[in-house]
Amino acid sequence: MSMQHQPNPSDRKTLIQKVREFMFGMMGLEFAEHALEMRGSLESLFMLATVGEMIGVPILPPYYSLRLLPYVIPQIAGWKRRVLRDREFSDEHDYHLDGL
Repeated sequence: MSMQHQPNPSDRKTLIQKVREFMFGMMGLEFAEHALEMRGSLESLFMLATVGEMIGVPILPPYYSLRLLPYVIPQIAGWKRRVLRDREFSDEHDYHLDGL
């Protein structure tokens, strides 16, 4: 009596998951990374507009900044660290070599 190997449903699920991850890496990873970079830059601009007077760039009147302050308090420390960090030419993320 020969025993045939029956595919386990969990093996099939992992195979489908592996194929899905491969396809995402092949097609969607670059889009996802670009979207995260754009979100970070827009978030930095929003923080600059709302609490820019912390670093000497007043843009919004204090009334509107104070109204938005409860929503931006959790991000202030990280934003100040990112904005006031010394940068070099190689730190810029706009110089991808994807199009070569």
